[in-house]
Amino acid sequence: MAYSFHRAHQARRACLDTATGLAARSGPRLLQISFGVVFLWFGLPKFVPHLSAMDGLATDTITALSHGAVTGESARVLLAVLETLIGLCLLFGRLLRMALAALLLQLVGTFTPLLLFPGRTWKSLLVPTLEGQFIIKNLILVSAAIVIGGGFHRATDRSHRDPGRSDVTAVSGRHPSAAPHFSARPGPLPRCTCRRNER
Repeated sequence: MAYSFHRAHQARRACLDTATGLAARSGPRLLQISFGVVFLWFGLPKFVPHLSAMDGLATDTITALSHGAVTGESARVLLAVLETLIGLCLLFGRLLRMALAALLLQLVGTFTPLLLFPGRTWKSLLVPTLEGQFIIKNLILVSAAIVIGGGFHRATDRSHRDPGRSDVTAVSGRHPSAAPHFSARPGPLPRCTCRRNER
């Protein structure tokens, strides 16, 4: 009985270790892909007028932040292009440095309606409307963007320290120097001690 319990405990622990290891290896990449899907899902509907539920608040926010320089349809299309490009870059892992900078800038901008349009985003003190709740949930997206940016920074930092390291290796965290290293440069030849031995 005790032996079977011990075997079951070991099996559960092995499954848990496998799951946590898989999460550690694949979690950042899955987070990046899901982020890209979400932004594509947000951006593509904005190309069609009045299709996105947030069109009105988004265009009004851009108009207010640009002091009227970008208004109406131009604001809507600009936001649609920005969110779609961010989504594509995150989804396919291209131009990540620029995409993450644009992403953080866009996310910071999404919080400004809480101050610019309090009548549309707050029911009462600290009680948001439906649009306000949609904005506040972006706190999670900001945290996720910071996690993605931190992982990308660590990967590029490791690749700079080791130029022979591939991008896949840098992201996965497996360092090729863990294997035995053999230098191609020959070492110094041993000195001949024949005369010394003859003496």
